[in-house]
Amino acid sequence: MNTYFLEQLIASPSTLPTNTSPVDLAPCVLTIGNFDGVHLGHQAMLAQVRDIANMQNLHSAVMIFEPQPREFFAPATAPARLTNLAEKQALLAENGVETLIVASFDDEFRSLSAQAFADLLALRLNVKALVLGDDFKFGHDRTGDSQFLRDYGLDVTNLHTVTDDSSAAVRISSTRVRDLLLAGDIESANILLGRDYTMTGLVVNGDKIGRTMDFPTANIDLDRLKPALHGIFAVDVVSLDDTGEVIPHGLTELATGEKAGVVGLRPHSLFGTANIGIRPSVDKAHNWRLEVHFPEFQGDLYGLTLQVRFLHFLHGERRYEGLEALKVGIHQDVRDLLEWREHQQIS
Repeated sequence: MNTYFLEQLIASPSTLPTNTSPVDLAPCVLTIGNFDGVHLGHQAMLAQVRDIANMQNLHSAVMIFEPQPREFFAPATAPARLTNLAEKQALLAENGVETLIVASFDDEFRSLSAQAFADLLALRLNVKALVLGDDFKFGHDRTGDSQFLRDYGLDVTNLHTVTDDSSAAVRISSTRVRDLLLAGDIESANILLGRDYTMTGLVVNGDKIGRTMDFPTANIDLDRLKPALHGIFAVDVVSLDDTGEVIPHGLTELATGEKAGVVGLRPHSLFGTANIGIRPSVDKAHNWRLEVHFPEFQGDLYGLTLQVRFLHFLHGERRYEGLEALKVGIHQDVRDLLEWREHQQIS
């Protein structure tokens, strides 16, 4: 999948960096949205894009926004992110998207009129057809819609709401997935996602409080304003290479001494206990953290890209009075999660 930033595609040659050539996109079928989570509803839309692209000999393309619009307008109250940009890129590529266009959502972009946005699609991005949700709006003050684009001359297919298999046939949405994850109902969230929920990030320096309590953790960069789930979880973790592929035995081979860790539930993974939240018991700035402790493991993980799969919700974050009480609480959590692990089958 080729990824382009919209500014790169619409810039005049004179404003491009030295040794950078203008990009002319192949004629394409485009869908537009946040695609946060790339859940089953999104996947149905992507399948429709692929089908039309194959029938009309066009490329499949997706336009997403960074930041997501509600993050731009009200970052403090914006919905939690299911997927950061890198995770979203990987999932879209897995779903057969050939071209990803990342539009910077800012004052200039949101000020585009419906006419200017349609011109952008047809004249600059070589869009021949679109697949859109039935409630899609665009342009300044959301004055454009699917009918506007049809009147403009573009072929528009509207994908109606995708629902789950329950008797109530409830709409599949990123909001529903967020609500389920926040409630710790990972299994139900996974059904709507069509896969296991994971988060991927770089291991970065933390404040090293865990190791002072004999529970060293890998501090994994979230790369989002706020995560979609909070609390204490059983996880399994794999190491990824630069292409996003799992490195065989990538973690166990880094073990020092005889502490090679507890085997995870998927190939090449280690079992871990994760805390994701603001750590209310720690006298530090309460920013969001994902910290994973690997029982019975010793090794240097700094700089690795780790993918964390959430398996089991134990409980929400708790506030402990002092570090000694926190240590006791962590010890109990690790023991409880290791006991849970003992009853699971390796896939």
